[in-house]
Amino acid sequence: MNLRYKLFTAFLGLIIIPLFILGMIMFFVTYNSIEKKYSQQSEYSLKAISYSISNVFKDMDNVTDNGIATSVFHMALSAEDPSKQDLTAAEQLNLNASQRNFRSLLYNHPSISYAFLYNFNGKGSSEIVSVFNKENFQPLPYDKFKGSELYQEVMKLNGVPKWVAPHEYPELTGTEAVFTQIRLVKELSFFQNIGILVVQIKNWEFESIFRNLKIGDSDQKVSFRLVNDDGMILFDPDRKLDGQDFQSFTAKNVAFHKGFQSFKTEFAGENSILSVYHLKDYPWSLVSITSWDSLSHEVTVFARWFVVVIFLCLLGAVIFNLFFMNRITGGIAVIVRFMRRVEDGDLTTRVEEKGDDEMTLLAKGFNDLMDKINGLFHRVQLEQRRKNQAEMRVLQAQIKPHFLFNTLESINVLAVQNEGRKVSEMVYRLASILRISIQGRDEITLEEEVTHLRNYLDIQKFRFEDVFDYEIDIPQELLGCGILKLTLQPLVENSIQHGFEGIDYKGLVRVTGWEERGNLILRIQDNGIGMTSAQLSMFQYMVGEPGDSAEQITTEKPEHGFHLERRGLGVRSVADRIRIEYGGRYGIFICASPGEGTIIQCVIPKYGQGEDHYAKSIIG
Repeated sequence: MNLRYKLFTAFLGLIIIPLFILGMIMFFVTYNSIEKKYSQQSEYSLKAISYSISNVFKDMDNVTDNGIATSVFHMALSAEDPSKQDLTAAEQLNLNASQRNFRSLLYNHPSISYAFLYNFNGKGSSEIVSVFNKENFQPLPYDKFKGSELYQEVMKLNGVPKWVAPHEYPELTGTEAVFTQIRLVKELSFFQNIGILVVQIKNWEFESIFRNLKIGDSDQKVSFRLVNDDGMILFDPDRKLDGQDFQSFTAKNVAFHKGFQSFKTEFAGENSILSVYHLKDYPWSLVSITSWDSLSHEVTVFARWFVVVIFLCLLGAVIFNLFFMNRITGGIAVIVRFMRRVEDGDLTTRVEEKGDDEMTLLAKGFNDLMDKINGLFHRVQLEQRRKNQAEMRVLQAQIKPHFLFNTLESINVLAVQNEGRKVSEMVYRLASILRISIQGRDEITLEEEVTHLRNYLDIQKFRFEDVFDYEIDIPQELLGCGILKLTLQPLVENSIQHGFEGIDYKGLVRVTGWEERGNLILRIQDNGIGMTSAQLSMFQYMVGEPGDSAEQITTEKPEHGFHLERRGLGVRSVADRIRIEYGGRYGIFICASPGEGTIIQCVIPKYGQGEDHYAKSIIG
């Protein structure tokens, strides 16, 4: 990371990011506390609303007190058959006064909208007596009402009023959004059931309770619903959801029979705070639905302003970084870029010198340093090339006497055996080999190297005709590649001279070649006696310096009786030549085991004859 980014990162890490984290912590703490505080506030509000609703019901319970309601049934009975009433004149006057008072009370009460009676006639049936008439509504016949669960519940209450909410029993109460009181009326003298009174109250008192009712701020969007324990919406001040299932609008199931509960959920597709309070003594619950967006509006506005401030701070940091830090870090970045080009091997790069500040002095120092490095590099390169050429001549001289000695020894044996034709053929092939060996070029084509190898193998076949066979399989398109001369022949010689020593079967030397990942792979494989791991470990030409390898090779002897310095001479020379010419990434790799033969794999770069590959040796 460059200096400019470090300074910018420090500004972000020490100022911007801590401010941002602090703001986010404050935001989430405030955001999460909204639900808790609002839930506490809504609990108090819903309790107050439920108290007001309960007072409305209690007032009506007092109006329809059982003692007053009994007179209505006497009035209805006397109107039906006056002869059945065994009353004195005074009792009749009191009854008429009670009836007038009750009727006047019902008529004059502002909340009552409709009332009727189920009058028990003592014959196992009942008749309906209307106190107030109601248009487009016929009361439920007593026989059907008697068969409902509501009737059984009213009878069990034994005179205690039973309140029915809108939409719970529309066949009895109608479809208007009104609350209905149903109670059993008894004869006060004998406590005998004489009928059932049904009174409906107007909903304007409930509307006045919910009208303009808010929890908390006036900007909060709050709506209220009255819901029964089965989840039916009984009363909606807006008249939009009356009679519908409350659970179908919310993403979370609500238990309406509990005391108080408040939670955040989705209602009608909008995130909301849902608060539920179950009314005491009634099977209903008050529900408040508050829009979460209206609750979190202030916090959201604060968060937006905070983001704007952070953005302005970040913008200020960027502007500071562009207009001020660039003046300091720009020049350093240019020099660093040129230094990386030097690392990539471009020693000719130079920094432009302009201005008169410290950065110009730094650029001038860099250019002077590169001039000195270039001079030293060219001097070292020239000395290294001369050293490599001297080592190459020594190694080639090491190979030539070694091969010539073995070949002349074979010709001598044939001459003793009076094999004149074979001697002539071997001398011809030896002359061809020497012609390639003594020429001034160090590099030849792979085709010439293969021809040289065939001449060598044919010479050896003259001598060891029944000892081995050979195969050469190199693709035609690879024969034009460049290769150091006398690369394959020492490796094959190693297999023939030492790999087939003492075998009782016919040996086989197979030379193959192919291209892999831009490299030329040459493999010499034989089916000879192989090598033990101890012998194989003596070939240290693949690692370390040549001096170390030579020291180890000349101090050890293998188990088969011939000196390792003799066996490894040609192979090690080839490996050293490849390392000197192409670099440490190329060389010889040997794989062998006792009785399984030996595989020698030579890896060199693939290039055409005459191409400059000296840079590969430097990089390696």
